[in-house]
Amino acid sequence: MAGIAILRPLARVPIRGIARNYATSISAKAHHRVVIVGGGTAGVTVAAQLQRSPDFETKDIAILDPAQTHLYQPGWTLVGSGLRTLEDMHRPMHSLIPKGVKHYPLRVSTFDPENNAIKTSDGVDVSYDYLVVAPGLETNFASVTGLEQALQDPTSQVSSIYSEKTVEQVWKNVQAFKKGPAIFTQPAGIIKCAGAPQKIMWMALSQWKRDGVRDNIDITFATGAPAMFAVPKYSQALEDLRKQRNVEGLFQHNLVKVDPKKKVATFKNLGGGANGALVEKEFAFLHVVPPQKPWDWVAKSKLADTAGWVDVDKSTTQHTKYKNVFSLGDASSLPNSKTAAAITSQTPVLIDNLLAVMKGKEPKAAYDGYASCPLLTGHNELMLCEFKYGGVPKETFADILGGQETPSRLYYHLKKDFFPYAYWNHFVNGTWYGPSGFFRPNTAPNQS
Repeated sequence: MAGIAILRPLARVPIRGIARNYATSISAKAHHRVVIVGGGTAGVTVAAQLQRSPDFETKDIAILDPAQTHLYQPGWTLVGSGLRTLEDMHRPMHSLIPKGVKHYPLRVSTFDPENNAIKTSDGVDVSYDYLVVAPGLETNFASVTGLEQALQDPTSQVSSIYSEKTVEQVWKNVQAFKKGPAIFTQPAGIIKCAGAPQKIMWMALSQWKRDGVRDNIDITFATGAPAMFAVPKYSQALEDLRKQRNVEGLFQHNLVKVDPKKKVATFKNLGGGANGALVEKEFAFLHVVPPQKPWDWVAKSKLADTAGWVDVDKSTTQHTKYKNVFSLGDASSLPNSKTAAAITSQTPVLIDNLLAVMKGKEPKAAYDGYASCPLLTGHNELMLCEFKYGGVPKETFADILGGQETPSRLYYHLKKDFFPYAYWNHFVNGTWYGPSGFFRPNTAPNQS
């Protein structure tokens, strides 16, 4: 079964008061054999699989995450497309924490890897024997001038599927829009689920076609990237689709400013020879994907590389300096597409290597960079993009159904109906392994 492009929660509910009350029930210093920073897809899945492992004898795990709610972010594309409700896409955090695992609703402020310790903003220090860092990344709406103000105004016709606070407005805007220029953006640089910016575009186009207004709408896909997708095979298929459906491609154009009153979006031209020239485009409908970056408390820590990501070996997920530290998911330096589908393959590797290190052995399990993007291309069709390091396709169904660059109704229903079910009932419970389905994969090197 193909992996699922599931994203780390984008927003955290402030719960400083609750965290402080919780902190008073424990000592100012706590110690656990394994501490996991982050209660999103990566953190909860690692905890669940590790807790289930018969090789993990001292079952002493703690998760640090201040969030009260666990969010299923791949579902936000479905919400923005009117296919599912937002209520289907979240659960209380406490209901996802594996049995026997402690949850501290505390916000990390500082890592002290030399002393195997973490400081929190609530005055509680937590020490560990082994550390897994998986807090995801930060969506940076504020980095685009005028964007936050535009998103707060429901009449601006500006929206984004990248926050649970704005995703429902996307569907409202799609339904209400009948005529004029519509722009869908994708920022330059690393983002979670790089296919999501155009998933919502294709779904909006499909809806406008159903509503009989497609011919009245001029659609532009404005991306900071040089192509439709990072994997050549799927990029070519999507480029062909763009041309067939009469969508303007504005490549290497990065959104820097939104003026909701004048209905003008300003882009910086990143193309060679453009010298960063600014380009203004009028809009009547604007969907924005914000720039994304590592959390500051990760980027400024001793665990980070020069780009701010947790510096780990791309094969073993072990930190390059601190051998009792591991990382996976969006916060890690793993040079793959940042999706939860990737986490289905990263987690067994991390756990096998963590257990090996606990026994004094060298980590030998290897991650090959697998990731997946179930890319909606319209109602009842989806392109199931699966690939590993180097942009090499690694398709689950190709031998049976043919190349997955061809959109399929079967894949559409996997995304819309099956994947949300699998996530809540198996993935975060530690019994789902993406392309391996319910069977734990062989993590030995050179396995594909």
